[in-house]
Amino acid sequence: MSEPASISAGIAGRYATAVFELAKEANGLAALEADVAALEQALKDSADLRGLIASPVFSRDEQGRAVSAIAARMGLSPTVANTLSLMAANRRLFVLPQLLSALGDMIAEEKGEVTAEVTAAAELTKTQAEKLAASLKKSVGKTVKLNTTVDESLIGGLIVKVGSKMIDTSIRSKLASLQNAMKEVG
Repeated sequence: MSEPASISAGIAGRYATAVFELAKEANGLAALEADVAALEQALKDSADLRGLIASPVFSRDEQGRAVSAIAARMGLSPTVANTLSLMAANRRLFVLPQLLSALGDMIAEEKGEVTAEVTAAAELTKTQAEKLAASLKKSVGKTVKLNTTVDESLIGGLIVKVGSKMIDTSIRSKLASLQNAMKEVG
């Protein structure tokens, strides 16, 4: 990991631990989970928000006023709203994506869940997703939450990543394997 990335992860980890512990003490993990999901979606949808948190052009006050308005508009819990204001005052908003990721991991751990990154050649139906989640639950021993993306270049099949394990049943990888085997023969 590069040094700036590890510094950002360290900063985000400290904020995440503090926010998580405060929410847990106040029995507000459900609200925290909703806030994390809402902020992740807002970051994904808004280039302006991504610019606000990353740009050094905005002053501390401008960032603070902006995140306070955003928090009020989104109806974020006081813990998360205050944390965003504190991060703006300390010029730490640039770690917001890492903070949200760390909080998501902490919440999942608390709930006994694990997230599986699934890449499929086509959109999974609800039944397929449920069967996959049930199958992964048997193998992992925890409730599995699927994070699904579509990559048509797979041709067919799935690539599933759970923690450090990866299962690749895509036709693309099977064709590549067959191609390598044929190179060895010929």
